[in-house]
Amino acid sequence: MTESDGPFGENARPSGVQRVAQVQLSTEYGVFLAVGYLDSIRGDEQIALVYGDAEGDRTLTRVHSECLTGDAFGSRHCECGDQLSAALRAIASEGRGVLIYLQGHEGRGIGLLAKLRAMQLQAEGLDTVEANLALGLPVDARDYGVAADILHDLGVRSVRLLSNNPRKREALLRHGIKIAQQVPLLIPPREENFAYLRAKADRLDHHLPHLDSMAERS
Repeated sequence: MTESDGPFGENARPSGVQRVAQVQLSTEYGVFLAVGYLDSIRGDEQIALVYGDAEGDRTLTRVHSECLTGDAFGSRHCECGDQLSAALRAIASEGRGVLIYLQGHEGRGIGLLAKLRAMQLQAEGLDTVEANLALGLPVDARDYGVAADILHDLGVRSVRLLSNNPRKREALLRHGIKIAQQVPLLIPPREENFAYLRAKADRLDHHLPHLDSMAERS
């Protein structure tokens, strides 16, 4: 994709985050700088993992919504845990980059218990969009303003965004983040999550071309 500019001016609004702490964090993917932030608007505690010199342009960046079931427990209902690992590996391999892990985004922003209720409805035959609506909840309640504030604080001028979600790209653009490129983060689907991923492609516009090729082979 070509370079795209958002409408953000440097002095358009004050930052909504406060940098609280930073420390070297040794992980199985490499040594990152863990930078902790306080969201002064919502009160959420947020973290960015920075690898190498991430300031400047075309920084490889993953904005990852928290998913306890996938990230911590390895749930096969979604691809979140695999995407988290793949993004950290890609950033370390690149030699520079940022992963922002956004708390308050569980279940596309509806919360853990509501997500579990939605998963129950999916097990009964609804897709991920229908399940949220059946519960009287928004399909996607996430806001990316805090991620934009963190990127600005880190001195990132433009990103190569690790994401299959064009709506995430559009949201970051609205918050003033320049998107130099959207980089696919495709994870081979499993039998347990194929229907969920198909719904994300068909109902939420996620770019998942590998689903079609797998369907043709099955």
